[in-house]
Amino acid sequence: MEDGYRDRTAFIKGAKDIAKEVKRQAAKKVGKGVDRMSDEYSKRSYTRFEEDDDDDYPVQGQDGGYYRGDEGAHSDSTEGHDEDDEIYEGEYQGIPRADSGKADGELGGVAGGVAAAGGQQFRDFGELAGERRKDQEELAQQYETILQECGHGRFQWTLYFVLGLALMADGVEIFVVGFVLPSAEKDMCLSEPNKGMLGLIVYLGMMVGAFLWGGLADRIGRRQCLLISLSINSVFAFFSSFVQGYSTFLFCRLLSGVGIGGSIPIVFSYYSEFLAQEKRGEHLSWLCMFWMIGGIYAAAMAWAIIPHYGWSFQMGSAYQFHSWRVFVLVCAFPSVAAIAALNTMPESPRFFLENGKHDEGWMILKQVHDTNMRAKGYPERVFSVTTIKTVKQMDELVDMGGDSAAWHQRWKMKLLSLFQQVRSNFLACFSPEYRRTTLMMMAVWFTMSFSYYGLTVWFPDMIKYLQKQEYASRTKVFIKERVEHVTFNFTLENQVHRQGQYFNDKFINLKMKSMVFEDSVFEECYFEDITTSNTFFRNCTFISTLFYNTDLFKYRFINSKLVNSTFLHNKEGCMLDFSDDNNAYMIYFVSFLGTLAVLPGNIVSALLMDKIGRLRMLAGSSVMSCVSCFFLSFGSSESAMIALLCLFGGISIASWNALDVLTVELYPSDKRTTAFGFLNALCKLAAVLGISIFQSFVGITKAVPILFASGALAAGSFLALKLPETRGQVLQ
Repeated sequence: MEDGYRDRTAFIKGAKDIAKEVKRQAAKKVGKGVDRMSDEYSKRSYTRFEEDDDDDYPVQGQDGGYYRGDEGAHSDSTEGHDEDDEIYEGEYQGIPRADSGKADGELGGVAGGVAAAGGQQFRDFGELAGERRKDQEELAQQYETILQECGHGRFQWTLYFVLGLALMADGVEIFVVGFVLPSAEKDMCLSEPNKGMLGLIVYLGMMVGAFLWGGLADRIGRRQCLLISLSINSVFAFFSSFVQGYSTFLFCRLLSGVGIGGSIPIVFSYYSEFLAQEKRGEHLSWLCMFWMIGGIYAAAMAWAIIPHYGWSFQMGSAYQFHSWRVFVLVCAFPSVAAIAALNTMPESPRFFLENGKHDEGWMILKQVHDTNMRAKGYPERVFSVTTIKTVKQMDELVDMGGDSAAWHQRWKMKLLSLFQQVRSNFLACFSPEYRRTTLMMMAVWFTMSFSYYGLTVWFPDMIKYLQKQEYASRTKVFIKERVEHVTFNFTLENQVHRQGQYFNDKFINLKMKSMVFEDSVFEECYFEDITTSNTFFRNCTFISTLFYNTDLFKYRFINSKLVNSTFLHNKEGCMLDFSDDNNAYMIYFVSFLGTLAVLPGNIVSALLMDKIGRLRMLAGSSVMSCVSCFFLSFGSSESAMIALLCLFGGISIASWNALDVLTVELYPSDKRTTAFGFLNALCKLAAVLGISIFQSFVGITKAVPILFASGALAAGSFLALKLPETRGQVLQ
C-alpha cells in the first residue's frame, strides 16, 4: 500500500517537472507557442501523462531522473539527443517535421493546457475562425504548388478509372428501373400508378443519398463515405434482384438509390483534390464520360439479357427468378468493382490537411509524387516538400459520459455531435460569404435538371405515343359479320368487330392483342387456352359458352351478359394488360443511342473547358440546348424524335460538365461535398418535378413542354453568367 502511494507521488512529481520544462521550452519561442493549437499528434503525446496504465507511469532511474516505464533509464531511441532536441511522432517513419508553427503548436497545446488550469481564458471564437480562414488560404496556395511538383501521371489516371467505376454505377442506376419495367410489371402485377412510383423512387433515394453522404464526406472523409455509400448500393441492388413482392422491391431500390446518391458529389470532389489547376477542368470533364459508359453498359446488358426468358428458374408458384432479375444483378457489378478498386486508393490528402492531420497528408502526397516520378522514369527524384500548412481546428468538446456510460449512449452522443457538425457545415453554405453563390447555383442546378430530365423522359413517352397512333391507324374494322362453325387457332390482333354473330365457333390456343368486340353475340362457342392483351367485350351477349384455361377475367366484359356460360380453370396471375414485348427493344435502342450521342459533347467540353472557361461553356451550351428545344415541334415521326433526342443530349452534356467543375471550384474544401451534395439533391427533386409535369402533357400538346424546357434553359444560362469564373484559380 505504502509502495503504491510512493510510486503515485513520484509520478505526480515527475509530471509537474515535465510540465515546468515544457513551459520553459515554450517561452523560448517567439510568441507562437501559446497561440498555436495542438494537432492530433501533439494531443496523443500529451495524453500519455494522463493514462492510468501502470506501464506508462514514469519510474525513477538510478540517476534520480524520471523516464517512461517502457523506455528505461537509457532509451536507445533518445540516445545522442540533448534536452533541447524535439522528437515528434512520425520522425522514424520518414515523415519530415512540420513547420515551426506546428512544433510550436505541440508545445503550446501542452503549455496552454497548463495555463488554462491557472485560469487563462479561451480566445474569442471569431478570432479563431479568422485564423482558420487564413490558414485555409495559405494551405490552398501551398497545396497547388505541391500538386505541381507531384505532376500528373500514373496515380491520377489510376484514380480516374477507380472513381470512374463509381460514376458508372450512378449512370447504371438511372436506367435500371426503366429497362426492367416492361418485364417486371408482369411478374409483380404493376398498375400504372405503381409503375410511376417505381420510376420516381430511384430519384427520391438519390436525392436523400446526395444530401446525406455529401454532408458526411466533409466530416469523416471522401474515401470512407464513398465506400459506405457504394456498399449500401451494392447490397440492396443485390437483394432487389431476388425479392418477389412489389413493396420489398420498391424498398430495396429506394435504399439502393440512397447509396448511389453519394457517388456524384463525392467522386468529383475527391478527384479534384488530386488535380493541379491547369488539369482540373479537362480531367473532371473526362471523368464525366463514365456516366455515359454506365448508360451504354445498362442498355447493352438489357438488350443481351432481358429478352432471354430461358434464363430463369422457379420454385413452385411462390418464387420466380426471370431474366430481368439477372439483369438487375449484373447492374450491381460496377458498384462492386468500384468498392474493390477504391480499397487500394488513399484518402484525399487535402481532407487530412484541412483536419490538422499533417503526417497523413504528407505521406499521401509523397505517394502521389513517387508513383508519378517512377512511371515517368525519374525514380531518383525526391519529394522536396518538408512542411505543409495545416488548418487550425475548432475546439469541439463533447461529453461522452465517460467509461461509466453505456455503449449505446456513447454512440448516441457521437451521432448527435456528427449531426450538429454536418448541420453547421450546411448552414455555412448560406452564410453571407457564400449565400449569393449558393442561391445562384441552386437556380442553375434546378433549371438545368428540370428541363433535362423532363425532356429525356418525355422523348421516349412521345415515341411510344407516336407508335400507338401509328398502330391505331392500322386497325381493321368488321361490321355485322356472321361466323358459324369456324375454329380460330391463330393470333387475332388490332381488330374491331361490331354487331357480329358467332355461332358454334371455337377459339383455341391463340392470342388476342388489342381486340375489341362491340354489340356482338356469342352462342355455343368454346374458348380454350386464350391469352389476351388489351382485349375487351363491350355490350356483348354470351349464351351457353364455355371458357377453359383463359385469362378472360370479368373486367374484360364491359356491360356484357353471360347466359348459361361457364368458366373453368381460369389462368392465375396478374389481371392487367401489358405492352408488347417488342417495345422493350425500342426502349433499349433509344436509350443506347441517346446515351451514345453525348460522346461528342463530352469530348468537346473536355478539350475546351480550360480554354474558354466554365461560365462560357455552361451558358453557351445552355443557349444551344434552348434553341434545340424549338426543333421539337417538327418531330412528327418516330425517327425524327430519336434524332432530336440525340441532338439535345449531345449539346446539353457540356452544360452538365461545366456545372460539375464550377460546383467543385466555388466552395472551399471543408464545405465542398456538403454544397455539392445539397445541389445534387436539389437536382433530383427538380428531376422528379420535371418528369411528373412533362409526362402529363404527352399526347395532349407539345407546346407546353417545349416552352417549359426552353424557358428553364434560358433562365439557367442567364443566371450562369452572374456566377464568378473559376478558371485559373487555385482550389479553395
